[in-house]
Amino acid sequence: MAGIYIHIPFCKQACFYCDFHFSTNMAIKNDMVEAICKEIELQQEYLNGELIRSIYFGGGTPSLLDETHLKSIFNYLNRFHNIAFDAEITFEANPDDITQDKLEILYQNGINRLSVGIQSFDQEVLKWMNRAHNSQEAFRCLELIKKSDFDNFSLDLIYGIPNSTHETWEKDLKSLVGFQPPHISSYCLTIEPNTVFGRWQQKGKLNEASEDYSSEQFLYLSQYLTNSGYEHYEVSNFAKKGFHSKHNSSYWEQKSYLGIGPSAHSYDGKNRQFNVSSNGKYLKALQSNEIPAQLDILTQEDRINEYLMTSLRTSEGCNLKFLANELNYDLVKNAKPQIEHWKNTGLCILENDILRLTLKGRLLADKLASDLFLVN
Repeated sequence: MAGIYIHIPFCKQACFYCDFHFSTNMAIKNDMVEAICKEIELQQEYLNGELIRSIYFGGGTPSLLDETHLKSIFNYLNRFHNIAFDAEITFEANPDDITQDKLEILYQNGINRLSVGIQSFDQEVLKWMNRAHNSQEAFRCLELIKKSDFDNFSLDLIYGIPNSTHETWEKDLKSLVGFQPPHISSYCLTIEPNTVFGRWQQKGKLNEASEDYSSEQFLYLSQYLTNSGYEHYEVSNFAKKGFHSKHNSSYWEQKSYLGIGPSAHSYDGKNRQFNVSSNGKYLKALQSNEIPAQLDILTQEDRINEYLMTSLRTSEGCNLKFLANELNYDLVKNAKPQIEHWKNTGLCILENDILRLTLKGRLLADKLASDLFLVN
């Protein structure tokens, strides 16, 4: 089974930490939806007729779309792809866009899972990040969701915020769990170069939170949510039983997926494809019936490295038999010193041909994975 990701490249305003592709120019929204529909048609063969088990509207801010846009996109999806009757269809939304009417429209048009960017309930933190919503809107939108037909929704929080406190973080988690979301995603704030925060950092106006500070908040996050009935199934993701994200899990499991929209990525099981990160170039290409994508041919080493990076972030761990049978690579033979060191220092567990990182190891997941990378 495969997935489809649809990138909606519009936002009301720029969050100071965000380096995703988006524009605040809404004048081309109708043209963009037409182009997205055209790309769905042109890319209809990419997944070779595989059954679609998940669709994910990301961005940007998909909740800026109206019902007409949704109907057009779903019309094309259903025309050109075989979508499972129980497909998980996720829609990212900002709290300030959530109304009772909006929720009804989304549900009636086939959306069955929401992903809401709360990020924080603290008004000063929201203002500092330049979020479009305020604290009151964050609480109000969750109250509306709890009263709606949506029984599957995910909430996002950010930790490791400079000049904030552990007390603020603990309050955020307590407020979040109070709404009993089936799924929670939580990410450490990273300062990217091409963002407002990145420019502040370059000018000496902002420093990232210390590694110790962020680590303490990560460990508290994991402990608090685990004690609250959530499974910590990926470094940044927590879920109640039966509510793992099917779409995101497909990325970590190396499943095929098609990315639609400017800056979207695709993976056919062997190679990757990257759409142009420019609204203007994307529109121009689709108006000429051209797919604005660049092919990235993966080497065997690339595929091994990608699997190591994604699998070690999950509770499922790295399957040594998959590496051996599908990618022809013996990890234990080639990385025995590193793995033994990790085991001796409490960073991993190796049993039944599965290499899993401990909670201590997950703090360093990306670094540890990179230590195992093959060089092309």
